[in-house]
Amino acid sequence: MTIAFAVNGAPRQVDASRGEDLLIDYLHEDLNLTGAKLCCGIAVCRACTVAMTKLPNEAATPIVACSTSLQMIDGAEITTIEGVTPANGSLLPIQQAFLTEFAFQCGYCAPGFVIASHIFLERLSRAPISRNQLDDAIAEAIGAHICRCTGYARYHAALRKTAEALLEGRG
Repeated sequence: MTIAFAVNGAPRQVDASRGEDLLIDYLHEDLNLTGAKLCCGIAVCRACTVAMTKLPNEAATPIVACSTSLQMIDGAEITTIEGVTPANGSLLPIQQAFLTEFAFQCGYCAPGFVIASHIFLERLSRAPISRNQLDDAIAEAIGAHICRCTGYARYHAALRKTAEALLEGRG
């Protein structure tokens, strides 16, 4: 018996005996994908956030890899920070905004913020909201993420600017 899933578009399969293995360990040790960071190990800080898409829900959901077992992702598509980075070496708009706003200092929490923000922006592109709802929506998307360098206001500002630009482009 096996557990089947995909990581960054590549099909993966592990023996069911590994079902209790943590996703963060699998990403780091088996695939050498170290962008999702292990920090607290108890699903509080969200530095290990990755995106999961699992049918019937076609929208990505942020999950914490440090407390997600491989059996929980059976049939899912997992996207890590390495998987959202454009192949041509350019930056996502949210990554550029984080740089422009000097959102992070050490960068340890940045992959989690990027993934959660990317998911938020994808949802926003499919289901726009009004500008007066943005602050609450942003707080819901990234408000639980922990930044030891206290870049919260800058992360929020960068995501708000990117979301506003996205909403303007639709109008």
